[in-house]
Amino acid sequence: MKNNIFQALRLSFVLLIILAVAYPVLIFGFAQFSPNRGKGLMVKNGDKTYYENIGQSFKEDRYFQLRPSAVDYNAAGSGGSNKGPINPEYLKTVNARIDTLLLKNPGLKREDIPADLITASGSGLDPNISIQAAKIQVKRIAAVRKIKEEKILALVEKNTEKPLFGIFGPEKINVLKLNIDLDTL
Repeated sequence: MKNNIFQALRLSFVLLIILAVAYPVLIFGFAQFSPNRGKGLMVKNGDKTYYENIGQSFKEDRYFQLRPSAVDYNAAGSGGSNKGPINPEYLKTVNARIDTLLLKNPGLKREDIPADLITASGSGLDPNISIQAAKIQVKRIAAVRKIKEEKILALVEKNTEKPLFGIFGPEKINVLKLNIDLDTL
């Protein structure tokens, strides 16, 4: 019995050292060789600095909107709403998002709205939208900014990220990069 207790204590101590000390130090060391020394992908725009891989809130009609966020794009508390697809409160929220999109984008039909513009991602911080989600916003942005739709569509094409190795994942657009490019037009 004493033998088992001492073995369990030794194993616990060894795992504590490996998992609580050695592993974090190793990961921290690898991070020092990554871009920006493990502090995330940063994008500078004028005097502001943004995290490229965390969704940002763009509320003005002159910008592309991204996925809604259940945590209001707060990276300190990422997470979804945890409400299922038949939850009445969730359905009310989604319908309100649909109504807002239809109001802000005249000529848009309900059936043309992609899911990523009305449903939050699991983390609430997804920085990307689908190509379709970007294209349905072009008309609104062109009207507000008084720019030809072709110029904005060209920006959408320029900012389209292809799947990893051409096969893994969908094509997507980083909304932050797209909005920064839009401001430089």
